[in-house]
Amino acid sequence: MFQFFFCHYILISLSRALSGSPEILVLDDSSSALDYKTDAALRRALRQLPETTTTFIVSQRTSSIQHADQILVLDRGRVAEMGTHETLKSAGGIYQKIYETQSGREEVQA
Repeated sequence: MFQFFFCHYILISLSRALSGSPEILVLDDSSSALDYKTDAALRRALRQLPETTTTFIVSQRTSSIQHADQILVLDRGRVAEMGTHETLKSAGGIYQKIYETQSGREEVQA
């Protein structure tokens, strides 16, 4: 008997969503339960979507959104920063701090 884990349910749901060529796709922290290898496979699949698909990705991982056309950084419910991964990671703001922490370029302070 096969035992389903939470990440399997996420992958099945994503497979259903991606198979229909949606006009709008909203992924709300969909990669948080995925390991990094599976998350990378998901990101590759998202890049294969037709350009007519508008995709909103809510994520805590900068690696999940680095290929986005636009990234909005929210702080206390308000847009604090907006731009591409390249511009935000060197802007000296919230996104840069998160990126450096997640990529191991900065020590996490407790």
